[in-house]
Amino acid sequence: MFVFVCAACSAELTTPLSQVALPVHAHQKYGNGIQLPVLMESGTFAVDSEPWGPPWRTWEEVHPDEAAARGVYAPVYALSDGAPGAIVIAPGDARGTVLIPENRGGGYCCGLDGADGPNVACVACALPVASRIDDCSLWQAMWLAPNAVRRLPADGADAAPLSWAELMAEGKGTPPFEPIATWGSRMRAGHWSNHQWSWSPQWEAAAGRALAHLLVASEGRPVIVPDGLVGEVFQHALDALLPAGPPARRAVLAGPGRPAPGGDTDILLVPSHPQTGEVWAPVGTAAYPVPLPFGVWLWLVFPEPDLPVPASGGLPNGIRDDFDPPAPRPHHLFRADPGTFRHTLVRLPAVRSPWLREIVDGLTQHSRAGFF
Repeated sequence: MFVFVCAACSAELTTPLSQVALPVHAHQKYGNGIQLPVLMESGTFAVDSEPWGPPWRTWEEVHPDEAAARGVYAPVYALSDGAPGAIVIAPGDARGTVLIPENRGGGYCCGLDGADGPNVACVACALPVASRIDDCSLWQAMWLAPNAVRRLPADGADAAPLSWAELMAEGKGTPPFEPIATWGSRMRAGHWSNHQWSWSPQWEAAAGRALAHLLVASEGRPVIVPDGLVGEVFQHALDALLPAGPPARRAVLAGPGRPAPGGDTDILLVPSHPQTGEVWAPVGTAAYPVPLPFGVWLWLVFPEPDLPVPASGGLPNGIRDDFDPPAPRPHHLFRADPGTFRHTLVRLPAVRSPWLREIVDGLTQHSRAGFF
């Protein structure tokens, strides 16, 4: 457990927090005018090892050797020259901070986006210490500036990360679709018709990262994934982006509690640990591990039935009425998040291959065609 304090005056700026892995969707921009929830669970923080935020340099201003040294192997719109190591927390876990009035609205649409740098200061000494993000289509968060805060141990016992067995027993999966609200709208129990049911933004970001790894693992050959929800998420894009001719490579779900993969398996869809970020890996296989957030992976392995939507009002906790209609499914094909896909693929050295570079360069056209 840790508390973050102001680097200038040592005033406490957060409640005690425990570290978890940075969510795949941390920098996702989803839709237009969409109201996204808080990124981090209360009581947790995550660290972004890469620079993020202003100042930015366009790709033309960055030498390819410098970009490669930073782990970026194909063109991006811009690279951040900000300090690496930004810390993200839930806004409700902040203490002793105040918005900076003259820097509240830089670049915003429906709220704050932090485009102009820190917009939150330490109450005690007025040092800018964080960026509050609550604009539409962005995950609500508080990003602490790494050069403006210090991390101190907090009182209390340290909790060891859950084991894979404990995570499986906890059974906390991430549903693949959910009602999405536009900015300023309100949701009342039983009134889902006023909201658009869509694929989960978390799933779209997770698939964007996984799809980049699947393409690298394909080595330019077709890839076949399991039928059902896995196929619904990945097969459409894989068939569009990979050639149909060479012998296909096979991808299967693997992980804790699953049977050992067969010797003919080329690619494994495996979970990453939500607290440590560790990617599950079996012993004695050369198959390429493709990481999925644990909650998404768990739902793919053990999909839950559609939950019913009450015709009016709400149901008490634990009560289910089998006569109520199931929650609506999205009306469109699943699309992986293109921003997360690009962010991942340009950071994999294999993207230097001409056929992968061509996919990166044609991402706009692929998005218009409905593959992203």
